[in-house]
Amino acid sequence: MGYSNRQDLSLDRLDSLVYLDCVINEVLRFSPPSIGTLRTLTIDDRLPQSGTQLFKGDQVDIPFHTLARDTRLWSIDPELFYPERFMGEDKNHHPYALIPFGGGHRQCIGQDLARFELKVIAARLMQHVTFGDGGPEVNAGGHLTRLTLMPKHVGVTIEFA
Repeated sequence: MGYSNRQDLSLDRLDSLVYLDCVINEVLRFSPPSIGTLRTLTIDDRLPQSGTQLFKGDQVDIPFHTLARDTRLWSIDPELFYPERFMGEDKNHHPYALIPFGGGHRQCIGQDLARFELKVIAARLMQHVTFGDGGPEVNAGGHLTRLTLMPKHVGVTIEFA
């Protein structure tokens, strides 16, 4: 990260951590805090590709995880955890390809605070903790689907500075 353990994290320093923003975006893309949202249609409509008729009052599921993994919306393989995507080809991705906090006028009003807190916590942890991989058996992958997504298995080793 480039800062000693004793340096403060000013807003200017936090703003300069562009790669950390990319990592946070990729974490939120790869494992969004919520599985999605439901919206109730206020008018009759039709899906453009399939022609399926939708009616006022119907509920439509918007799955955040599926949008974030849609190959039509991402240039770089969306199954890869690749933070650099937000610095290159996928920097200007479709506006609804990454909506971990929802989108439009009903998006989470706390998303800026949540992103800021994630950045501060991650920066502080990187200043004071060394992380290691817990091994392939512990980090076997997969998620438990609840109201929010939760990893099945996560294992790390930590060493405090």
